[in-house]
Amino acid sequence: MGFRLQLVARPGVTTLIRYVGSRLLQAIPLLIGVVTLIFVLLHLAPGDPTSLWFHPDIPPEVMERMRESMGLDLPLHQQYLHWLKSFFTGDFGYSYSHFRPVSAVIGDALPATLLLGGAALLVAFGVGSAVGAWQAVRRGSPTDSFLTVVTLFLYSMPGFWLGLMLILAASTWLAWLGLPVSGMTSVDHASLGPLGRMSDLAGHLVLPTVALGLGSAAGVARFMRGEMLEAIGQDYVRTARAKGLPEGVVIRRHALRNALLPMVSLLGLYLPILFGGAVVIEVVFSWPGMGRTMYDAVLARDYPLVMATSFLFGLLVIAGNLLADLLYAFVDPRVRYD
Repeated sequence: MGFRLQLVARPGVTTLIRYVGSRLLQAIPLLIGVVTLIFVLLHLAPGDPTSLWFHPDIPPEVMERMRESMGLDLPLHQQYLHWLKSFFTGDFGYSYSHFRPVSAVIGDALPATLLLGGAALLVAFGVGSAVGAWQAVRRGSPTDSFLTVVTLFLYSMPGFWLGLMLILAASTWLAWLGLPVSGMTSVDHASLGPLGRMSDLAGHLVLPTVALGLGSAAGVARFMRGEMLEAIGQDYVRTARAKGLPEGVVIRRHALRNALLPMVSLLGLYLPILFGGAVVIEVVFSWPGMGRTMYDAVLARDYPLVMATSFLFGLLVIAGNLLADLLYAFVDPRVRYD
């Protein structure tokens, strides 16, 4: 199922609902496949969660009772079926490392990741679109050549290295800015007023947002430059210029508006990159989000938490791709869902 271009009106509500329902049904086996693969890989690794609490003074029968209480003494296929049944009833289980329900752990971490991912998305598409359009308008100039080198450098730079360099810069050369280099809030955050808490949160958000969004912004800039160059060469742009319209009006109203249309589809492609990169960035900056939670859960062999976070990351990626398709149909009335 997908979409094809036809000269028709925007799809009606019934057609839209049918398309969304079809996409959601297709997402179910994909999500099951993702979490099943994670389940198998976790259990292929040597050891189990009880190994973290092993001590020579603990009797073996105590350790065995711990394994039984977690269901780890069952054959692998029985563990999988038990987990799958609980998962589809909305029971994510109990975290071995946090000693809390997994849903409560995720409820605390998810807003932080959504905040960081949303801010990075704005940086990626806001900065990337502006830089790419600027390059296209000044094609072949020294500015275009310089920005091409910069964007290629940022695009090839590993996110964790950029994060470490930002921490180094903020701690030494740019220490006068007072930007926090770790965490989401300060120690005295609760004692601050509403504006103070917002300012504190915004300050902690700056560096991880730049580290997560800058590399994606470079890729968006390269894509935007190509789309703008293609739009500038179209007949409607030449016609607008022939009518005597100012160059700024031609670029903004004709070239830029048409070049931004394919950017909507690019949104769905960059959501997996941003959410995947959030795992590394959250670890580097000690950001208490889903990525950091997943990283700690993997180290602790916290099976229920790893499975739940993997599922939610996959769900967010699928939802992002679906949103991109819906937005594309909204901005382009020629799109028809089949």
